[in-house]
Amino acid sequence: MANVEQVQPKKGPSLVIQMAMLLAVTAAAIGMGWVSGGYLKGAGGPVSVPAAPENEGAVEQHDSTATHEPSAGPTLVALAPITTNLASPAGIWLRLEASVLYDAPQPPTVSEEIHQDLLALIRTLKMHQIEGASGYQHLKADIEERAAIRSGGHAKQVLIRTLLVE
Repeated sequence: MANVEQVQPKKGPSLVIQMAMLLAVTAAAIGMGWVSGGYLKGAGGPVSVPAAPENEGAVEQHDSTATHEPSAGPTLVALAPITTNLASPAGIWLRLEASVLYDAPQPPTVSEEIHQDLLALIRTLKMHQIEGASGYQHLKADIEERAAIRSGGHAKQVLIRTLLVE
């Protein structure tokens, strides 16, 4: 029979070393959180600014006898968020945040008309129409088509920033 008193259990690192390692890992986690928080805070949110012109870098020929008016390039306008229920099932709500890219600055009434038209479109949707990637693509195509019609062709693209279905 083996003598139990002769076998000694293995000891792990001392309590002081364990506490030092815990403090080092905690300090590293706090430092990484602080750095990533500063990076994300510096990124900021969406801002309405004029977009770069499509013909950027192109050579423009000037006629010395013609008078040139300053032309404004494409403009990005954020629409107010749309929150409404779908047509079917009635308990499903949808929130859409979008921006419209115009070829030139437009009056605010055009954006309001597009907003109201998109609200009317979303209220007629059924859940199965927007499910999956192809449903999203069809919805985006419908939204862009309606925006182009409402703006008389001035809306070049609708950028969907948030689409939340609850």
